Amino acid sequence: MKIEFGNAIARIGFLAVVLSGCIPQKTLKTENKSLPETYGRAVSEEASDTLNNGWTTWKDYFHDPYLVALIDTALVRNRALSIARQEVEMRGNEVLIRKGEYLPFVRLEAIAGLDKPGRYTSQGAVEEALDIAPGQPMPEPLTQLGLAAMSDWEVDIWKRLRKSKRSAALRYLAGEEGRNYAITELIADLANSYYELLALDNQLTLIRQNKVLQSDALHLVEMQRQAARVTSLAVQRFQAQLYRTSAMEFTLRAEILQTENHINAILGRFPQIIPRNPEVFYSTSTDPLETGVPKQLLFNRPDIRQAELELRASKLDVESTRARFYPSLKITAGLGLEAFNSQHLIKTPESMLYNLAGGLTAPLINRRAIKAEYLNAGSRQIQAVYEYEQSLLDAYIEVYNGMNRLALLSDQLTDRQAQVKALTESIDIAQSLFKSARADYVEVLLTQREALEASMDLIETQKEVLKTRVFLYQSLGGGWR
Repeated sequence: MKIEFGNAIARIGFLAVVLSGCIPQKTLKTENKSLPETYGRAVSEEASDTLNNGWTTWKDYFHDPYLVALIDTALVRNRALSIARQEVEMRGNEVLIRKGEYLPFVRLEAIAGLDKPGRYTSQGAVEEALDIAPGQPMPEPLTQLGLAAMSDWEVDIWKRLRKSKRSAALRYLAGEEGRNYAITELIADLANSYYELLALDNQLTLIRQNKVLQSDALHLVEMQRQAARVTSLAVQRFQAQLYRTSAMEFTLRAEILQTENHINAILGRFPQIIPRNPEVFYSTSTDPLETGVPKQLLFNRPDIRQAELELRASKLDVESTRARFYPSLKITAGLGLEAFNSQHLIKTPESMLYNLAGGLTAPLINRRAIKAEYLNAGSRQIQAVYEYEQSLLDAYIEVYNGMNRLALLSDQLTDRQAQVKALTESIDIAQSLFKSARADYVEVLLTQREALEASMDLIETQKEVLKTRVFLYQSLGGGWR
């Protein structure tokens, strides 16, 4: 009997192998990890420059204690980051699910029931003629009591389930990298909003200072009109300029309120005052960043690491799906006790039950569904390659753009500072010439307006420098450590 059973299994296995012989082939794509050796500077100059600010922790990169405190709060209370944490946790649970699939499933079953077959049936006729024990007829109806441990196990011959588990593990790690990238985006957004707020504070201070200067100039023009040295037109022009500056103050106050509330939203709290020191706006470092070499992006950037892990997982998905064309071996087993009443339930070996069965199965009719799933897995692998290569390209371009923009803004900042200095000095000169009747009032108006606009532009340029440094720091892979 055992020989016949073994021969049957062998025949089924041979048939399954034959049926699964014609398996479609999906040509996969190999990723291109190459990056330029430099970011555009001379090779000899870049070759020895391996220092990289991307390795710097955000607490060492940002020195403003108020900003550091805000980031600390955001990392704990930000809603989007909390959602990302839950996504990582769910991916970790998926690993446990996949791991459990290639281990035996063992369950405990308790059985209780009644059975009364018809008298004029084969089963009923047999039971009528049988005694459950010597001198004891079969009870009617027949009670069934039982307690058994049952097991089902798909033997992972082709490592399909283990590859599926490894794929889930890689996606869990990819989720961790995705969370790290979300941290870099959070810190960058918060730092940019904070610098925006400092810039608005300094512009508001500048506006209020100019209002004082313009009020003094208006008073001077009114005195000149009373002395018949100027007409009422000059007074009206100076008055209109003062109104214009006052209107700018209201606009800035509204923008400050909106920026504060944007920061509060990042921190996951209701509107309140953001503590800060506007005076550190100009003292914050604007020096160039150490960018290292492009190949360091492969290790620094969480989004690139995430794309790489997703790519590796997609390759395992293709192999796992392909294994579904092969025959699978499933084993079922059970061991327990069963009797018609509780008195006999514990009597062994009479009440013992056990079973063991194994079977090979291979797809025959529904191969098109498996084929479609396999082809989709291959397409997802190719898609993952393109996404990985695009992440490399985007990262390189971001660093390249950030470096060039920071260099241009630094030069522009120098010119802005010289312009503001020259125009600030020209205000006093214009007012002195106006008092001595050697300059027209229009020159005073234009000088004041140009000085104010230049000072506002200087603050804007300083803000763009700071925000570009944040952008470049994030592009280098900094912010998640």
